[in-house]
Amino acid sequence: MSTGATTTVDHVDGHDHHEGNYLTAGRGLRSWLFTLDHKRIGVMYLGTILFAFLLGGIFALLVRTELLTPQQTIMSADDYNRMFTLHGAIMTFLFIIPGIPAALGNFILPLMLGAKDVALPRLNLASYHIYVIGSLMAVASILAGGVDTGWTFYTPYSTTTNGAVILVTLSVFVLGFSSIFTGINFIVTVHRMRPAGMGWFQMPLMLWALYATAIIQVLATPVLAITVLLIIAERALGIGIFDPALGGDPVLFQHFFWFYSHPAVYIMILPAMGVISELVAIFSRKPIFGYKAIAYSSIAIAVFSFLVWGHHMFVSGQSELAVVIFSALTFSVSIPSAVKVFNWLSTMYRGAIRLETPMVYALVFIFLFGIGGLTGLFLASLATDVHLHDSYFVVAHFHYTMMGGTMIAFLAGIYHWWPKMFGKMFSQKWGNIGAIVIFVGFNVTFFSQFVMGAKGMPRRYFNYPPEFEIYHVMSSIGSYVLAIGLFIAAGVLVHSLIAGKKAPVNPWGGATLEWQAASPPIHHNFDSPLLLTNPYDYTAQRWDEAEQGYVPVDPEKEPQTT
Repeated sequence: MSTGATTTVDHVDGHDHHEGNYLTAGRGLRSWLFTLDHKRIGVMYLGTILFAFLLGGIFALLVRTELLTPQQTIMSADDYNRMFTLHGAIMTFLFIIPGIPAALGNFILPLMLGAKDVALPRLNLASYHIYVIGSLMAVASILAGGVDTGWTFYTPYSTTTNGAVILVTLSVFVLGFSSIFTGINFIVTVHRMRPAGMGWFQMPLMLWALYATAIIQVLATPVLAITVLLIIAERALGIGIFDPALGGDPVLFQHFFWFYSHPAVYIMILPAMGVISELVAIFSRKPIFGYKAIAYSSIAIAVFSFLVWGHHMFVSGQSELAVVIFSALTFSVSIPSAVKVFNWLSTMYRGAIRLETPMVYALVFIFLFGIGGLTGLFLASLATDVHLHDSYFVVAHFHYTMMGGTMIAFLAGIYHWWPKMFGKMFSQKWGNIGAIVIFVGFNVTFFSQFVMGAKGMPRRYFNYPPEFEIYHVMSSIGSYVLAIGLFIAAGVLVHSLIAGKKAPVNPWGGATLEWQAASPPIHHNFDSPLLLTNPYDYTAQRWDEAEQGYVPVDPEKEPQTT
């Protein structure tokens, strides 16, 4: 990292900067739908992704309600299969994978670079339009009879069952282009749009996380695209690729699918880790501990993510040698994640921690992601994975990692950058209450699933033995509490738009460049020279009572404080 020295960067682009903020720069729906402004595209992504989250959450509540009793409760077995498939597919492909990169990343990345936009604005708009088209295709599959294969579309069932398999897999194919376009845009923007004086090791860690994520998006997503096209070809043309009745190999599909889908896990979690790195430093008022270790660990995770897909297939007939290699690699990928957690905790040690709502979510993330990561070690070991495979233990582990990780970090990031995005402050009291309710509901929902999974309860079963009823009832009650917490969190943000106080330029005391833009930013982001500093140096600012926010200080005229 550089020292605390500052550099002034002129931001001259020949545009009029007195046209108001990006929200009011152009009127009408058309000005939004065809905008090239990365901020508007990020906000549109945010709204669309949150709608997908709501839809996937409704399906989750229906599944949990059905499982309140060992026998049929509110739906048939076929409807149940469709419900958990739609829940998994929508949450994975429409919410978790694009959530932080497409919504928060689109808004924040150029601002953190001090740029007026991404490098390829038209490609950015195309990626959003493609995402909407793919999402509409996925939702249309519900009207076309739904899909009952599970979100993994395992063959040979997915190539022989009735239902809208072709439509939903085609939607995944289309969504892949949106992901690839976003990844290309972020890579080019980070390489070409950094201001003079911002080298690789002067970038905020959020940019490192988004950059590593973009690499995975560009390299891994085409594998999924080819895989779903092969399913479509087999269903439509009867080509024997995966169906053993036609001379195909169903295990080949698992290799193809997980070669993408395990890197996709890190498309989900790497941006979340970037968010937490920013929040832990800002709300502890300390420079991030081990900057380079966190930066390199993001790249290490991206590399390792391509080497561990076989741990999903320990019981699929792999050789003993392959099992040992994949097990060792899976244990290895936990090391860079552990480096991040260690550095976050070290950053907080003896820091001036402020329990603002974003930081509360960051603490929830570290706790839940810690459980998700540690329980992954049981699944990385063959001796325990054989027993736990396809049980509720796997469901709980996945949700602690993806929901307890990505979803919580997504909420943390929304709360953190909300004042910058919309220029409104929210209620800290109710924001914290929502976070606590979510924390309680989440743990009641999913910790009980660890227990029933260890006791032998298989995942995806419609009916189950009565001895598991207590755990399912507990899990379902927890899901209702979790839903209440999420609605509180949403209500706090909606209320802020209506009655929130005007946000200062820098409400949290961040040192990265986006906190030098207005709240909300003007159309072209910055209208004055930027002060380029160490992104984790909090000594060159002070709290201003009149502004109700942090302002930079002149070290020659007034003392530096934290």
